[in-house]
Amino acid sequence: MWGSATFYTGVVIALAGLGLVLKPNRWLRVHTRARALAVAAAGLGLAAVGLVLPASESRITRVETRLDEFAPAWQFREFHTIKIAASPTRVFEAIRRVRADEIGLFRTLTWIRRGGRPLPPGILNAGEREPLIDVATSSGFVRLVDDAPRELVIGTVVMAPPGTRGPLTAEVFRTPMLPGYALATMNFVVRADGSAGSLVSTETRVFANSASVRRRFAAYWRVIYPGSAIIRRMWLRAIQRRAVSPDA
Repeated sequence: MWGSATFYTGVVIALAGLGLVLKPNRWLRVHTRARALAVAAAGLGLAAVGLVLPASESRITRVETRLDEFAPAWQFREFHTIKIAASPTRVFEAIRRVRADEIGLFRTLTWIRRGGRPLPPGILNAGEREPLIDVATSSGFVRLVDDAPRELVIGTVVMAPPGTRGPLTAEVFRTPMLPGYALATMNFVVRADGSAGSLVSTETRVFANSASVRRRFAAYWRVIYPGSAIIRRMWLRAIQRRAVSPDA
């Protein structure tokens, strides 16, 4: 998160500097184009620092979720929660069934992430008919756990050595692999809140098993993190709407 914040702070400063090149501002004490260019250069330097900051590794101290079984260590993580006024059973069914078109900004943000390129159906180009979880597990993700109404876990390989082939199974996430891989896992956990409702969380963990892959993925993660966080929050809100809707 700090790496992403550093990167985007640098981007904002660089853009401001470029704006001041066009119109210097004495009130900001940037009254020459040379100073404005220096501001832009400083911003670019800060953005570069954000991309190359080292990523520390974290590890669980005890197994509390099924996600912990498949991803006990990680260098990159995000976590979001929401309270939903519906039973765990109803919420879990909503998790299974929510579609991409129900998730606010999903299409816009995934279009940006794929650079506007047309892609085959998949998580970055999801249709309107299939549940998003089904889209994911038919296009590169594997369903690791489907423990209704408690926890759902999916996973994928986000980086691999060139020429890697083979089926993606749950064992990939349990077996030590040769250097050069980054594995991503994501879960939804549903807990009764004691008042006929549910507390829902979603967590994403990424583990890179070599220094070079960690550095490459760190730069990618820090660029996409804000959009990824928005998608996760909107995904939870879509689950909430579906779970509480009498027509769902």
